[in-house]
Amino acid sequence: MRALRMLGSSVGTKIILAFTGLALFGFLIVHLYGNLLAFLGPASYNEHAHELISNPLIIPAELGLVALFLTHIVKAIGNFGKNRSARPQAYGVKKWAGGPSRKSLASTTMIFSGLAVLLFVVIHLKLFKYGPVYTDAVTGNRDLFRLLLDDFHKPGYVVGYVLAMLIIGLHLRHGISSATQSLGIVPESWTMQVLRGGMALAMLMAILFAIIPIAVYFGVIR
Repeated sequence: MRALRMLGSSVGTKIILAFTGLALFGFLIVHLYGNLLAFLGPASYNEHAHELISNPLIIPAELGLVALFLTHIVKAIGNFGKNRSARPQAYGVKKWAGGPSRKSLASTTMIFSGLAVLLFVVIHLKLFKYGPVYTDAVTGNRDLFRLLLDDFHKPGYVVGYVLAMLIIGLHLRHGISSATQSLGIVPESWTMQVLRGGMALAMLMAILFAIIPIAVYFGVIR
């Protein structure tokens, strides 16, 4: 009971948000690796995708991922509601803090960027995981590379995807550094380095994800 009360406290909520957030970030790294294989051509991209899809652990892994995602969302919304209740009167004027402060556009819009990410995930799953099924004529496996080309030859999809990556980058900008500090895995003296490192890593992730649809649209990936 004591452990449950602790997890339900503000400190416990921050720990859960940090843990689930970093776990989801780890998934993004793996997902990015698979996406970048598109630059090597359809064989490498489809082979990697088939290895994942045919793995017997894929279903428990997906269920675990869904559990992490939902827990992160529920805790984030609950934490946002508690913070609003604690300060029902909004600030008259908002100013971005400088120096060692962690207050920024990214930190003050986490709930909104998070909800935007949720919407993107739903659309992304519909387009790719549950999108049209093409078959590779050589291997007989699903041809996800062809689906990638079909979707990202549409300018609206490219613009939407790149915009979503910018929002994810904004979310990660604060989330990475905040999570490491909430879990206490870095010394307090490293605060500024962690903030800068989190910002650089978030930008790198967003850029690497975003260049894929752009490369498809302009024929670099074909």
